[in-house]
Amino acid sequence: MIDTPLGYLLSIASIAALFGILERYKKTKKLFSYLPAVVLIYMSSMLFAQAGLWEKNEMLGGAYSTAKDNLLPAMLFLMLLQVDLRQFARLGKTLLIAYTTAVISIGLSFLLIFWLFSLNADEAGLFAALAGSWMGGTANMLAVGAALEVKETMMGYALVTDAVDYTFWVVLLLALVRAAPRFNRWTKAVQSSSVFNELGCACTIGPKRYWLLLAVSLFIALVAQIIALQLGGLSTTTWMVMLATFAGLIGAYSPLGKVNGSTEIASTMLLLLVALIGSRADFSGFDDVPLYLFAGLLILLIHGAVMVLAAKLFRLDLFSIGIASLANIGGVASAPILAAAYDKALIGVAVLMAIMGYLIGTFGGLLVGYSLRWIAA
Repeated sequence: MIDTPLGYLLSIASIAALFGILERYKKTKKLFSYLPAVVLIYMSSMLFAQAGLWEKNEMLGGAYSTAKDNLLPAMLFLMLLQVDLRQFARLGKTLLIAYTTAVISIGLSFLLIFWLFSLNADEAGLFAALAGSWMGGTANMLAVGAALEVKETMMGYALVTDAVDYTFWVVLLLALVRAAPRFNRWTKAVQSSSVFNELGCACTIGPKRYWLLLAVSLFIALVAQIIALQLGGLSTTTWMVMLATFAGLIGAYSPLGKVNGSTEIASTMLLLLVALIGSRADFSGFDDVPLYLFAGLLILLIHGAVMVLAAKLFRLDLFSIGIASLANIGGVASAPILAAAYDKALIGVAVLMAIMGYLIGTFGGLLVGYSLRWIAA
């Protein structure tokens, strides 16, 4: 049994590193296409916790809180260095309408299903975190979960629901690609002409500056925590998340936004955070998983119906609504795959939309979360 902070953090890092490395191997890629690394890391960490690998003492609890409170704002800051609102505005009317409709329909679908299922306050946190993921990505899920103080077990349910329902949605959208000509004739749409071959993203330009980015991100985390402690109205973690988000958005317009390597560091921090959360989870059973999977599936179907209605109303093409949907639900990992199925020249559009989720996902998830808690009250 591990009972020291150093041993605890080293074991957490080892779990994250193991699956992070395996995900890159060709022989294991098929497995990770069905079970993302974040899910496998969480489940492994949770199982080790249930097996008693880590002693539940005050020192390990302090190590968990310190690591989580520093990694979360640092990760958000680094991810948002890629966001450039000027490029997003250049997407054009058709894609902007599709993206806005996707975000709003996802949020409203969560509120409707939560109300219909009469879920409780704890489950409000689960669905708020899931909303953060489906408006942005896993990083936003963790940010919303931390800000709303969602229990680690509920975060586990959110991760499982995200992985399973998201896979269904990806397969469905890819299967519909061949129906694009017929769909576009039905909506009387003009094929989207917005094409971005080069985004000028910091993740592909120049030498990587890991130490610089790591130092600045941890400094931002420290400053965000200090300022958050002085503010009231919202929880300290909520303020910390929001401050780190704004710092990242500002940093994107500074010379730091052009420094290469932020994506890799942020992704590593994400895996570490997932392993940390899993180490504190306590599953007494999986009885509620089918309910959450079904609820998540209904949310996606309602969102999809609204997107089709918007396509007919605004004469949107299938690519526009499909990529806007998957840029939210799947993020940077899957949106380019769908774009490539239409035309490889459109991959840049998918990446740009997905990157915007890093900004919108946190605030959208928090808005959904507070609304769900009001419904549950």
